[in-house]
Amino acid sequence: VMARLGRLVTSLPMSVITLHGAALHTEGLLAVAFSQSGVSTDLVETTRSFAERGALTAAFVNAADSPLAKAAAWPFALHAGDETSVAASKSFIAQLLAGARWVAAWQDDAAWAAAIDTLPGVLSNALAVGDLWAERAVPLLVNTDRMFVVGRGTGLAIAMEAALKLKEVCAIQAEAFSGAELRHGPLALIEPLYPVLVFAPRGPARDGLMALASDLRARGAQVLVAGDGERLPLVNAAAPELDPLCAIQSFYVLAEALARARGRDPD
Repeated sequence: VMARLGRLVTSLPMSVITLHGAALHTEGLLAVAFSQSGVSTDLVETTRSFAERGALTAAFVNAADSPLAKAAAWPFALHAGDETSVAASKSFIAQLLAGARWVAAWQDDAAWAAAIDTLPGVLSNALAVGDLWAERAVPLLVNTDRMFVVGRGTGLAIAMEAALKLKEVCAIQAEAFSGAELRHGPLALIEPLYPVLVFAPRGPARDGLMALASDLRARGAQVLVAGDGERLPLVNAAAPELDPLCAIQSFYVLAEALARARGRDPD
């Protein structure tokens, strides 16, 4: 929304409302919630509070009859089907897709909307490529207990999701950082063979991420790059801004395989 529409957006720390009871000013405010189950108390109470104070509220939620859907003035069902994975995966991708569709409609960008329409086939290809990710990365990460996951721009959200899944499913202490922030403090943790996963899809952040990957290798880190022509190849979408959806689809295959290789049940 910020990059394409120039509208200022912030990620709200919901405790400001649910714990501190702050009476935030809501003039001209659009409050959008994203959820799989729609039952999180923080999300429901925050959305309800904004609605009561006159904000326009919307919710992109997989469970269409959930408390969150009922609390928002404009509920949008994700239509991902039952989320049977304990570590939500397809519903996360559906949330990213919903955000892309929303922006395409807001911007009235027919070309981007057409690119979005091609995603089902592209994501199927990304799912298949995930087997290659698993084949190449699992042997390197199977005994890992800590690592960094790096992204930037729209790819930072993917790095954060990947780090969460590595913790939740694989029991690896994976921490996500922006490529612009890693040099400011966390770099001191890098030692020989320290594992780092870098998401470097197409776009303005790629060159800087590739330069960072090179610098990390020079420090002795074991760097895996997800990008064009890299060890973990990326399937490209019809528009570069949609590439992160393909990246996380391929990553999910790796996360499941890595969990099983570590003797864990990913569900």
